[in-house]
Amino acid sequence: MKPWEGRFSGATDVVMERFSSSIAIDWRLFRYDIEGSVAYAEMLGKIGILSGSETSGIVAALSEIAAEIESGALTFKDELEDIHMHIEQRLIEKVGELGKKLHTGRSRNEQVSLDTRMYVKEELARLDDDLKGLMEAIVRKAEAEKTAIMPGYTHTRRAQVVPFAHFLLACYYAFKRDRERVAGARIRADVMPLGSGALAGSTLMIDREFLRERLGFSRISENSMDAAADRDFVLDALYAAAMIMLHLSKLSEDLILFSTEEFSFVSLPDALCTGSSLMPHKKNPDALELIRGKASRSMGALFSLFTLIKGLPSTYNRDLQEDKEPLFQSLASTRDACAIMALAVRGLSINREAMEGAVRMSFMPAVEMAEYLAAKGVPFREAHHIVGTMVKVCEEKKGFLREMSLDEMRHYSDAFDETVFDYIDPRHVVENRKTEGGASIREVERQIEKELAYLRSS
Repeated sequence: MKPWEGRFSGATDVVMERFSSSIAIDWRLFRYDIEGSVAYAEMLGKIGILSGSETSGIVAALSEIAAEIESGALTFKDELEDIHMHIEQRLIEKVGELGKKLHTGRSRNEQVSLDTRMYVKEELARLDDDLKGLMEAIVRKAEAEKTAIMPGYTHTRRAQVVPFAHFLLACYYAFKRDRERVAGARIRADVMPLGSGALAGSTLMIDREFLRERLGFSRISENSMDAAADRDFVLDALYAAAMIMLHLSKLSEDLILFSTEEFSFVSLPDALCTGSSLMPHKKNPDALELIRGKASRSMGALFSLFTLIKGLPSTYNRDLQEDKEPLFQSLASTRDACAIMALAVRGLSINREAMEGAVRMSFMPAVEMAEYLAAKGVPFREAHHIVGTMVKVCEEKKGFLREMSLDEMRHYSDAFDETVFDYIDPRHVVENRKTEGGASIREVERQIEKELAYLRSS
């Protein structure tokens, strides 16, 4: 029996029932719907709509229904559309006419908003834990490898020497911003909509403050029409997830490149790689490639909801049913991807010789050589030109700046003296950089200490 059946003279077409059914997706909300219904029954008892025994009977039956869904004993049917109607119908089957009282003053519009908000709050809390675990893995790896040096790249070309730990911390700080986004999304989801009705509230004295406190929300929605339509919190959650996946995809790409034979900077843990059905020698970075691939789906989920909402009129429209699948899928994939990347970082093996070899067989000291001349009083643009000319000559001779003699260097500028060799030595470079936040060993150590304290306290 449909809850709106009295208005209609005929049955719903079976094709329409199948088309409109969302139970295959939204059954995942059953715990939240049960919890919200229990709180609502208690509130109805508090305001005198239900007696004490009626409240107890409904609460007990709801608990039994939760167990039935958990065990798989409750069969889902398209004709009952969604998880809310399944629970209500099963309640009526269990307690008879009493079950029909539970929906007094309540609309499915606010139910679905409530359940989704409770889901988002809980899942984002779990995602925050996953992010924190990944961030700790990154900082610990940076701490273990803080003296390793590698090329830093711009335009995929060797640019300046950096500690490998500095590269890791660059990834870390992106995920730290992501944690802030997750926290903000949780705050905006933490609004209790019950009492808003379908769009205009109720003539009954619904105790919204009781429901807010009982369900653990920080505040109640302020406008009943807005409460029916608001899916900003879903967009916030999807945006936070998409940004995390964006950063995970970027780190995946770096590690995939660094683990190739051409780089050989790192080796990925075997547990996250697969082989080839034809080529016995292959070790494929499948886990990281899948993260990179799944990032596109998270971004697609965000834009699908933007597109869904952009043309809707005010308050509730059935289109909003389509927000659940991208939300569930995106948050689940993001949590899994964080866990996979944490395993990858913890199991990463570092090839220091290959990294340092790439540093020394390069023209990266050119930057510091130009700064050396600037410190000696040569205008920087002139110093830049001088060193650029020296690089061109070295390339023609198939040599490097560090292989030039002092006399050869002085041919280009009298400002050079014997101190230049120490100044451009890669290890001295990463020890001598002075800027806060720069790629120096001292700054790496400072940041590691600071971020470990942050992780312990958050």
